[in-house]
Amino acid sequence: MISDASLYSLAVFLGSAAMLLIVLYHFLEINAKEDNKAVVSEERKADALPQQKGGR
Repeated sequence: MISDASLYSLAVFLGSAAMLLIVLYHFLEINAKEDNKAVVSEERKADALPQQKGGR
């Protein structure tokens, strides 16, 4: 069976590793370059425009 000291050390290690991974994830997410190469057809572009006044 695991001793209290070993369990405490394991909990501290896993908690520290989790916090490190969370900080690393946020750092990478903030500094990631966005990929804006999505191709949108002309029909979809027209659907995204607001309707003009005057009934055109």
